[in-house]
Amino acid sequence: MSNKLIDHFKSSKYWSLKYKNYFNVYENIFKNFKNKKVTFVEVGVFSGGSLFMWRKFFGKKARIIGIDLNPESKRFEKFGFEIFVGNQSSKEFWESFFKKVGKVDIVIDDGGHTNYQQIMTAVCCIPNIKDNGILVVEDVFHSYLRKKYFNPSKFSFLNFSKKLIDDINFRFPNLSQFKFSLNRYIYSIEYFESLVCFNINKKLCKKNEVIKNKGMDISVRDMAHAQEHNVPGSNFFIVKLKNFFKFFKGNLTFLVFLLNTFSLKKYFK
Repeated sequence: MSNKLIDHFKSSKYWSLKYKNYFNVYENIFKNFKNKKVTFVEVGVFSGGSLFMWRKFFGKKARIIGIDLNPESKRFEKFGFEIFVGNQSSKEFWESFFKKVGKVDIVIDDGGHTNYQQIMTAVCCIPNIKDNGILVVEDVFHSYLRKKYFNPSKFSFLNFSKKLIDDINFRFPNLSQFKFSLNRYIYSIEYFESLVCFNINKKLCKKNEVIKNKGMDISVRDMAHAQEHNVPGSNFFIVKLKNFFKFFKGNLTFLVFLLNTFSLKKYFK
């Protein structure tokens, strides 16, 4: 008998809607959770089809929880699912939810898809996901849709997720920090078409440090940036300009930075 997620989707007793490219991604990122005692949460119950799909995929040991604004979604409790009625935009709802449920292994946000809903769900859920757990935000193409989603916007969910890339890298010593930070929880972020996956592991979110082995140091010249003269970004320009503009001294590196930045503009259009 097949245990492919897409087969469970097609055979589900109740209606559901997913995008085809999601299934391969889910097969890969969730493979280590199969047949284990995991707590799985999906925001967005709708007609209930995905609840049955996930239960078949993860196995009988899994605790499957659905969240929806519609009180009618409680009908699925008779099938053994836990259903919470609440607003994913509300901090109070999430505080109450995690107080009752405890920390979880997986959260999938397939809710309302607005910037505020997706961002608030990430902010509230990430600190409450266990180590080696995952938050997946679906349908992030809404960050590009106009009309009721008010995008493109500086404050879209995808732009928020890009800020979290900086947040993770700011764990490196002596770099600046954001006023709001999730870098104590997020070990890595994976991007797929229309999906963003946050891999949670507080134990691995350590500040970086330089380590050296005990091998012989032969004081070799570091030529990592001594590239060809016709390659923009090469320190070749610094060497040449130092000889020609000695009076620039400390300002020379900044001048080269400006020249190199101008040459990179075409890659950001």
